Amino acid sequence: MSRLEPGDAAPDFTLTDADGNDVSLESFRGTRVILYFYPAAMTPGCTKQACDFRDNLNSLAGHGFAVLGVSKDTPAKLQKFREHDALTFPLLSDTGLDVHKAYGAYGEKTNYGKTIMGVIRSTFVIDADGKIEKALYNVKATGHVARLLKELGVS
Repeated sequence: MSRLEPGDAAPDFTLTDADGNDVSLESFRGTRVILYFYPAAMTPGCTKQACDFRDNLNSLAGHGFAVLGVSKDTPAKLQKFREHDALTFPLLSDTGLDVHKAYGAYGEKTNYGKTIMGVIRSTFVIDADGKIEKALYNVKATGHVARLLKELGVS
């Protein structure tokens, strides 16, 4: 599994959102993007992380950031997640895991002492030109957004 580093080109993609619309990374050129990968919609940790992004979305937008969440969930499940937790940023479906793999957000990980294949909770900050600014792997759901805001100078 290859991991991305700051300065690398962010792999382009087009994924389907919760409403069945195609969303491409290229359409965000000129905007800084926080792209985060999470294991599964409507689970406790993923809900906490998504709600933390939701609650800080105005501050992030005010500093020129867009937020995109990516999981292996279907658009129908993403729609339920969005509605249940009033999420106000795009949730994207990558059921084939191709984008996860392109970003190094799928691979071997340790879960309760066992090595398994799965989604690696990861966050990427992509600059306005489509280059990786930050590549954060194996992040914790709780406290991650607060740490990211501090690192980015967003208050």
